[in-house]
Amino acid sequence: MFKEIVTDVFFDLDHTLWDFERNSALTFEKILSENNIPVDLPNFLEVYVPANLAFWKLYREEKITKEALRYQRLKSVFDKLGLSVVDEMIHKLSEEYILYLSSYNHLFPNTIEILEYLKPKYRLHIITNGFQEIQGKKLRNSNIDGYFEHVIDSEMAGVKKPNPRIFELALNKANIASKNALMVGDSLEADILGAKDSGFHILHFNAHNEPFHEFCPIIQDLSEIKTFL
Repeated sequence: MFKEIVTDVFFDLDHTLWDFERNSALTFEKILSENNIPVDLPNFLEVYVPANLAFWKLYREEKITKEALRYQRLKSVFDKLGLSVVDEMIHKLSEEYILYLSSYNHLFPNTIEILEYLKPKYRLHIITNGFQEIQGKKLRNSNIDGYFEHVIDSEMAGVKKPNPRIFELALNKANIASKNALMVGDSLEADILGAKDSGFHILHFNAHNEPFHEFCPIIQDLSEIKTFL
């Protein structure tokens, strides 16, 4: 479908290549245990995962700061679970979470396979809303940094997906027109609609089992990219 025109493939990182939920769970297993927080991990994650997504949405929309995101996502979960955790400990857990998160490096199935398939044929890049301080570590520690020519993050761009400026920066870095670019990501709002509005071709990796839509093709496994490229 895209073979004749696409020269550059842009990937989101978290929830698309890098298995954020799995690595995040392992990080919390470590820091909650080591800090003696009396909470059952599955119960904690059941509340934390949707809370984190909700606070990230607020962060994308410039409604909260990075610091507020990191504090509030934990504070709100502890409050909902009825746990009394002092602010000093919440800040400690927040710092340790960032410190240890990139030390876990599980990728989605077939990530390496599809990158190996694409690399000889296309230029590959990353566009991420993640924090600059840890996204590079994730790429290096999971041994996929060498596949990508440019890594564009929201702190570099000064805006977050779906703001068109981050997609424009990506196109400028790659020195290509949007008609030659394909964006692959998990977030319908940030990745798919954001890239579509900037003229990219789009491919939705449905990591969250979202409802069917007609904005673009939907894939359930990264290996399905071979169908299109």
